[in-house]
Amino acid sequence: MKASNFESMSNEELTAKIADLKTELFNLRFRLATGQLENVMQLSAVRKDIARALTVQRQKQLKADQ
Repeated sequence: MKASNFESMSNEELTAKIADLKTELFNLRFRLATGQLENVMQLSAVRKDIARALTVQRQKQLKADQ
C-alpha cells in the first residue's frame, strides 16, 4: 500500500488499519513458524506497510499540534 493511500484515511481508519496489519503480521509469523508460509516476502511487505502507516499517523499528529 502506498503512503498516499494512508494519507487519505482519517485518524480512526488509520488506527484500525494499523491494528489489522499487526494482526496480519502475527498470523504470517505464526504460519512461518509452522512451515505453512510459502511467500516469506509477505513479512517484509507487511512490516513496511505498518511503518508507512505509523509514519503518516505521526505526521498527521505533528501537523495537528502546530
